[in-house]
Amino acid sequence: MIDLSMPLIILTPLIGSLICFVTRRQWAVWIGLVTAALTTGLSIKLIWMLVTEGVQTYALGGWQAPLGIHLRADGLSAIHLFMTAVVGLAISVYAHGYFGAHHDDGEQRSAEMFWPIWLFLWGGLNALYLSNDLFNLYVLLEIVGLAGVGLLTLTGTRAVLIAGMRYLLAAMAGSLAYLLGVALLYAAHSTLDIELLGGLVQADRVAVAALTLMVMGLLLKTALFPLHFWLPPAHASSTAPVSAILSALVVKASFYLIVRLWFQVFGHVVTVEAGQLLGMLGAGAIVWGSIQALRQTRLKMLIAYSTVAQLGYLFFLFPVAAAFPTVNGGTMAPWLVEAGKGSIYHALSHAISKASIFLSAGILLHAAGSDHMDRMRGLADRLPITVFAMALAAVNLMGLPPSGGFIAKWLTAHAVIGAGQWWWAPVIVGGGLLTAGYMFAMLRPVFLPGDPHQPLRPVPRSMEFCALAMAVVSILIGIRAADLLDVLMIGQPFVAFGSGGGPL
Repeated sequence: MIDLSMPLIILTPLIGSLICFVTRRQWAVWIGLVTAALTTGLSIKLIWMLVTEGVQTYALGGWQAPLGIHLRADGLSAIHLFMTAVVGLAISVYAHGYFGAHHDDGEQRSAEMFWPIWLFLWGGLNALYLSNDLFNLYVLLEIVGLAGVGLLTLTGTRAVLIAGMRYLLAAMAGSLAYLLGVALLYAAHSTLDIELLGGLVQADRVAVAALTLMVMGLLLKTALFPLHFWLPPAHASSTAPVSAILSALVVKASFYLIVRLWFQVFGHVVTVEAGQLLGMLGAGAIVWGSIQALRQTRLKMLIAYSTVAQLGYLFFLFPVAAAFPTVNGGTMAPWLVEAGKGSIYHALSHAISKASIFLSAGILLHAAGSDHMDRMRGLADRLPITVFAMALAAVNLMGLPPSGGFIAKWLTAHAVIGAGQWWWAPVIVGGGLLTAGYMFAMLRPVFLPGDPHQPLRPVPRSMEFCALAMAVVSILIGIRAADLLDVLMIGQPFVAFGSGGGPL
């Protein structure tokens, strides 16, 4: 009997999106929540199948590549599906309380369209993590990008429309560059299946041009320094659930594709110089994003620049990967394994903790009526659950034990030192200190004496507990890191297809 878990993970949120679009708002909320729960359950089922049975594939329509398109799930897919499911379910529950607590016309209009667009984006993310065809991935990138712009501009204010247009132009430019690379590969090899291309692509001029175009386009979508110009205003101007979606999930999709391309399509093309360049851009992101975060007076803008900085840690994988490629007919070099685990685990821990911080910021903004940090004095006494959630998530971002962020930074630092690239280690340690600086700047105002009679708008408990749940999960993934890292290595995602071993 054919298992339909993979297509259902994609179809369930897409069907839920359509139903939400055609129903009245009060029904759309409950349909959205049920859809979120079902999608999460299907994601967990697929992960369990991976653990018990290994890599999963599904041929759409029964046609195998290159004539057909098939879905493929390995450990890298599983971690990203887990990340999307956990964060997506929490954001969905939070959004129910968030939009219910806002009663002005603009927020009500936002609530009406939030659910269909959010579920549409969720379906696009799931499809992207399972697709094995480069053109399909282009279509899915467009779905995720356009849905992200739609969510960003829901309120229709001048600030979000300007930020949304900037985001849209950046997303379109990135997609165009990626598509040009796809066209070059198809012209040279007459297939776009990732597994087949892994055995065909060689280090020639066409491959180098395709790699350059596709990675540059995806770097723009990931907002890696200095291509981050669109991210801070977009993430800081949107509503709290949307900020969490964009920062925790959307930017990770394009990074996921860079990893797939680097290892499984262009494994024979990448060079040490290319890896060092990505490492330098990552280091620049950490320093520049942290300095900008320290200068902010608005809470959400500080958190947005924190995202710019934290994304930099993901790219220390590439200098190690370029220096220590797959060896011995498909065996992974040990430092490459460490770097891969550290990078992907950082993506997971950042997504969960950043979702918690943005959701907490939305609560403080709603209660105080502003996200200017000088307006948040004394809120630790009046909103202790929210402030505790922010502090707990900050522990994860700083990389303190026993959080997931600590595991990620430890693995990354161990990998770069073991690989002989010690110069990245001071950036990792210094970035942790800079993170501590802007996290303390974020938390300091709420502990300062404030006016105990300052009126605060009531906050639904469901919103506070969603933010707290995400912060707790960011610690738990550090405690249970061994299990999740074992899942990540299913299918050896850091071995190139066609390398003589691994996932072929």
